Amino acid sequence: MIDIHNHILPNLDDGSKSTEMSLNMLKYAYEQGVTDVVNTVHFQHPTFLNIDNSLDNIQRIAKSLQSKLDEFKIPIKIHLGSEVFYYENLIKISDEPLTTLGGRKYMLIEFSPKNIPNSQKQTLYDLKMSGITPIIAHPERYKLVQENFSIVYDWINAGCLIQVDAGSLLGLMGEKAKNSSHLIIKEKCCHILASDAHNDSNRNFCIKDAYNWVKSIIGKKNSDLLVYEHPSSIINGEDLYF
Repeated sequence: MIDIHNHILPNLDDGSKSTEMSLNMLKYAYEQGVTDVVNTVHFQHPTFLNIDNSLDNIQRIAKSLQSKLDEFKIPIKIHLGSEVFYYENLIKISDEPLTTLGGRKYMLIEFSPKNIPNSQKQTLYDLKMSGITPIIAHPERYKLVQENFSIVYDWINAGCLIQVDAGSLLGLMGEKAKNSSHLIIKEKCCHILASDAHNDSNRNFCIKDAYNWVKSIIGKKNSDLLVYEHPSSIINGEDLYF
């Protein structure tokens, strides 16, 4: 499996708090069949404005953690990206290192849980027209989606991809997020299943259990698209067509 949304690099944002925790997380990920992870550090998130998410710092931490993985014979490859908090500046920041995935082909975007601005329609359209496909991170956790599922269809019709958190499917993010994530799967509106792992306890890599549940709903072939084919295309900068 390829996991394109997690926070495994230590001491950056609200993710892993130590190298030891990161190794515990990644060992658990490997045991579930994960071969590649994209660390998606928070970018321009109002809660994490003081973190050092410069390319040099991220590369330094990633190189150190990759060396530890190699030392302990945990065969997982670390890739780098960001979870970009929504503002109207998405095109402006798209040339900055790490804000996009797959060589400026995709951008993982999150919204405030309680507010999705009306401006997002035009901004996401403009981003798509610039050649960057928006990936909407964990929409099942947004209040507006929980109250009005049609916005998910709107995003898909606008050319966005939908990424669901494994923990949401398993009920770890609350009942409303669970119900919305189940609906996204049943309506075949999900393009990527990811862990959004933050620690080695209550928000660890639970992607295998989530994958098994998804497989029981939409079958193995369609489920494999969410954890193998689509994530692979994204990190390799390949186009996805639907």
